[in-house]
Amino acid sequence: MPADQRPDQPIHLMASAIRALAMDAVQQANSGHPGAPMGMAEMAVALWGRHLRHNPANPHWINRDRFVLSNGHASMLLYAVLHLSGYDLAMSELRNFRQLHSKTPGHPEVDLTPGVETTTGPLGQGLGNAVGMALAEKLLAHEFNRPGHDVVDHRTYAFMGDGCLMEGVSHEVCALAGAWKLNKLTALYDDNGISIDGQVQPWYVDDVAGRFRAYRWNVIGPIDGQDVDAVDAAISQAQTSATQPTLIICKTTIGKGSPQRGGTAKAHGEPLGADEIQRVREGMGWTCEPFVIPEPAYAAWDARARGAAAEGAWADRFTAYKAAHPELAAELTRRMKGDLPTGFAQTAVDAVLAAHTKAETVASRKASQIALEIFTKAMPELLGGSADLTGSNLTNTSSTPALRFDDAGMSNGGRHINYGVREFGMAVIMNGVSLHGGFIPYGGTFLTFSDYSRNGIRMAALMKRRVIHVFTHDSIGLGEDGPTHQSVEHAAALRMIPGLDVWRPADTAETAIAWAIALGNTHRPSALLLSRQNLPYAPKSGLDDIAKGAYVLAEPAEVGLKKKAQAVIIATGSEVQLALHAQAELARRHIAVRVVSMPSSTVFDRQDTRYKKAVLPTGLPRVAVEAGVTDFWWKYGCAAVVGIDRYGESAPAGALFKLFGFTAQNVADTVHKVLSK
Repeated sequence: MPADQRPDQPIHLMASAIRALAMDAVQQANSGHPGAPMGMAEMAVALWGRHLRHNPANPHWINRDRFVLSNGHASMLLYAVLHLSGYDLAMSELRNFRQLHSKTPGHPEVDLTPGVETTTGPLGQGLGNAVGMALAEKLLAHEFNRPGHDVVDHRTYAFMGDGCLMEGVSHEVCALAGAWKLNKLTALYDDNGISIDGQVQPWYVDDVAGRFRAYRWNVIGPIDGQDVDAVDAAISQAQTSATQPTLIICKTTIGKGSPQRGGTAKAHGEPLGADEIQRVREGMGWTCEPFVIPEPAYAAWDARARGAAAEGAWADRFTAYKAAHPELAAELTRRMKGDLPTGFAQTAVDAVLAAHTKAETVASRKASQIALEIFTKAMPELLGGSADLTGSNLTNTSSTPALRFDDAGMSNGGRHINYGVREFGMAVIMNGVSLHGGFIPYGGTFLTFSDYSRNGIRMAALMKRRVIHVFTHDSIGLGEDGPTHQSVEHAAALRMIPGLDVWRPADTAETAIAWAIALGNTHRPSALLLSRQNLPYAPKSGLDDIAKGAYVLAEPAEVGLKKKAQAVIIATGSEVQLALHAQAELARRHIAVRVVSMPSSTVFDRQDTRYKKAVLPTGLPRVAVEAGVTDFWWKYGCAAVVGIDRYGESAPAGALFKLFGFTAQNVADTVHKVLSK
């Protein structure tokens, strides 16, 4: 037996501790994935034991290396190393793996388990998060480091498996990582050739090394992923890359050490069984009872002293940096905390008042750019972008030049990213940027393409991250591009994502307020749904209630009727003008209605009952108007909905609105019919 595989050797002890904990936790839960943690144990020993800079006593140290377990089903690998290396994750939590309210859920969840950097499980997205983290580190280093003061200087590592690389999002994000020359990003590929359905060879024949070289990555291997020294050497080699991210291809055996299940799909997603676990224990010379770790293994894994020393040395450097560059140090600290800049509230007020005073007739996508001009100038942490639609999304401003990297990998300091036609990749990279800290990311595409990025949006909501999605061309109002591009169900679909604020503003003031609230949402992502066509400014008696998601825009008196409202028209976005014209038409028929603009149903739904009843009084019939599917609106007790429950057509916007009944006359007639009943 080789020396490092003897039961009394630290490497063997460290790897065996991972295998034992993974087997025991999955067996006790009667649920989980033991095979991947068992196969990647030596990879973890090499990275966590010899390279990763982290401090178990302070999981939020800003200059720590980031580690992402993209193949999140291997969660027991991460929980094991966190427990063993000294994080506040007690053995009792490992015993409660996958149980209610434990800190060891089925897949890793950020802000739940100390040391977990991101929520992973949907394969490929963790890899994209890692790309975002590496990008954030690179941009912050360019912005804040000064000669002799490298206070932002850390690496990003990701473990991933076949499933991550099969998911198409891996192509999107890895291509961008190569284009951005993210040399501090290292991905270790657990190449075990097994997935749930068995040997992957019949359906996965990619030349992974060739694929990543085409992305302009540095590729190392294949190496023996269960040889700690080989993995160690590969990581050291990766750290010398000057301009390229690195892929390390690690050949492993899933369920290593399991005589009957190792190397098979049976090791992937189910407990090994008591008898097989005993055979594994005997094979690796592990005599401890379940969930018992010998002291020599704990001693070999303990990273507390090393972590404290690493953070202490960095703290000394930061003290010197603060003395030399006090303003930069304060700004970096603020941004990594996620605090808004001093004066943000006034900036927001100024943006809204400017919109209200000018009362411009512009598309809400242009209104968004107008607001962004103000916010990006005041907030250097705003990092924008678009999925190859900058000229349509209008996400760029005079303060956000295009981000570019030279041949040496140096950034030009730009703050607007050309993501290319990669909506999903953009979404998950923005999640990674937000998770890293230091930036508030926003990115644009057409609303109909939110389907591509939907799971990334969902993950931002699940993780409670401040990420802002700008979706333009929000309805049939985009016109001639036709039904493939015309959003019908998308607004309703986005509103169904828990924790996501969705805004569909009607004019410049509503748009500026939507931006201000989105920027202030430290624990909530936002989606702004914006028009291609121009929208007239809607006169307002006040601005304060817009921030509540819905407000009374016009009472009957404003169209000459001195009587109480007989009905309420609720409208969003471009249809608010229809509601106002319908109100005027109904006044000519001596029918009094109130118009409510509801730029954000998600925000309105969080208001107290008193306010909601004040806006939508009980006893008054309600008619909703929105150029989208009608099902969403019945929740507000509407008597009728003017919407569209089919796909659109290719024609100019004006012709389409008339065809589908989005006219003041039809809205007025609908209200009239409701009252007639």
